[in-house]
Amino acid sequence: MKICTTASYSQDYVGQTEQLVEMEKAGLDEVWVGEAYSFDAVSAMGYLAAKTERVTIASGILNIYSRTPALIAMTAAGLDSLSKGRFMLGLGASGPQVVEGFHAVPYDAPMTRLREVVEICREVWKREAPLTYAGKKYTVPLAEGKGTGLGKPLKLINHPYRESIPVALATLREKSVEMTAEIAEAWLPLFYMPERADKVWGDALRRGLAKRDPALPPLEVYAGGSVAVGVGLESYRDMARPGVALYVGGMGARETNFYNEIFRKYGYEDEARTIQDLYLSGRKSEAEAAIPDSYLEASSLVGPENYVKDRLQVWKEAGVTSLKVSFLGTTQAERVKNCDSLKNIIEKM
Repeated sequence: MKICTTASYSQDYVGQTEQLVEMEKAGLDEVWVGEAYSFDAVSAMGYLAAKTERVTIASGILNIYSRTPALIAMTAAGLDSLSKGRFMLGLGASGPQVVEGFHAVPYDAPMTRLREVVEICREVWKREAPLTYAGKKYTVPLAEGKGTGLGKPLKLINHPYRESIPVALATLREKSVEMTAEIAEAWLPLFYMPERADKVWGDALRRGLAKRDPALPPLEVYAGGSVAVGVGLESYRDMARPGVALYVGGMGARETNFYNEIFRKYGYEDEARTIQDLYLSGRKSEAEAAIPDSYLEASSLVGPENYVKDRLQVWKEAGVTSLKVSFLGTTQAERVKNCDSLKNIIEKM
């Protein structure tokens, strides 16, 4: 199992990169760089490519609305070249609050757009012919009757470092998860509980895998939670409360919070409603306190070495191939130590 972590879009990227270089030495395999409506992720990923030597650098995620499909393909090819083949393109639909509220673009047909963006990117990277595409949402070149009429098919000038760059899709709902299992190299769920994941997503994954092109590699599943290895660290699980409360309680409008929806499907219907009510009314500390301890335990890797090892086996049996985790600690040295400890446990399995 690979060890991956996420660079926070709310913190200084330069300082974070110094920490991630230390993590790389301790065994970190991959870094996901988020964007939301903070600084752009592409600049940070280019900086990471220059400062690291081994880790895979992944966009976690670029939304499909604020960039054209061709620009997404160009960006991925550029980052893959800069990193000498260490890039993974993570894509997602984000949500209407960000897409319409910040980017001023209509939020429509997310599944159709995701599929078409992936198809266009792969055509650009193959560079077999000038790009032409006729989809439901994207037509390249611009359709007749729109624009000046002077657009013509073009082919990417540079030869990509790889003609096939792995694509990861961040999806949560049944139909989009099914599509992910069909067309993507990797799946990025959020708030993954290994014991309950099959109930929520299992049928969708199986339907998608049944339609999967055999030329694609096996689907990678990136999931995980907080990590702290040692005796008497159970209270560290509480460090995850602010992030969970933010997403379950306040990430999206009340009627369109995909993360709250997943929490309900896990069986936490009353808790999901309470967390959202508290968070949206400004009572964030109370929202954090309302997160069930059972969820924090099941979705994290916090405890003595043997306990973490046993939990890792549960995650593996649930289908997780790569651990996407956050390392807990009050100091950077402690977080690096937890990365090193997790690496050692995996190597012994």
